[in-house]
Amino acid sequence: MITLEDWALIRRLAAEGVPKARIAERLGISRTTVLKAVRSDSEPRYERAPTESSFVAFEPRVRALLRETPDMPATVLAERVGWTGSITWFRAGVKQLRPEFRPIDPADRLTWDPGDAAQCDLWFPPKKIPLEDGTAKLLPVLVITPAHSRFMVGRMIPTRTTEDLLLGSWELIQQLGRVPRRLIWDNEGGIGRGHRPAAGVAAFMGTLATKLVLLPPRDPESKGVVERRNGWFETSFMPGRELVKSFV
Repeated sequence: MITLEDWALIRRLAAEGVPKARIAERLGISRTTVLKAVRSDSEPRYERAPTESSFVAFEPRVRALLRETPDMPATVLAERVGWTGSITWFRAGVKQLRPEFRPIDPADRLTWDPGDAAQCDLWFPPKKIPLEDGTAKLLPVLVITPAHSRFMVGRMIPTRTTEDLLLGSWELIQQLGRVPRRLIWDNEGGIGRGHRPAAGVAAFMGTLATKLVLLPPRDPESKGVVERRNGWFETSFMPGRELVKSFV
């Protein structure tokens, strides 16, 4: 059985028009497996007992070295911390940590192709929303902005849980009328942190044949389009408006 990540990748590549034979060759699987993944209506289901990587024990020392020298090669890091296992596993662990310690390039410029990516974020109105039970609460607004067109869609959701974030995303994507190739998020707990999507998120992305991009810390340029839209909500949308009762 293929992994959930491979299933999602197969569906995304197939949606982009990549030949099935090439997908099979790229992933090292049979063409029949690729066909089954494309035709399946739901993600593969399996349970695997969580295991702790051997890299975890070395992570604090690696972090300390990267804090001093962010660009220290993985081979040197391995020698300094006394790593004796596979260098491939060690490199993978270092690759996940290194972006946290590299300074942001102030001259970084991003270009966005049509249909390639949509930036996702939560905006919180500066006033509490009156609810039907007589209470008031700060409710998040899910905002999705295609990075090329800057077209903006948003919807207030009741919570920041995975279920409400995915349902809100689906409703906003239906308003867009197209599925972007990538959905870009930063560290929103209900979507995922680091390189680990929250439970159910990978299946959602695979069903839509899109790719989830979880941004590293301190990378504001990669989500600046939607964050500027949030600023517009604050300065141009909210002034002079009254918030009506919500039945969320």
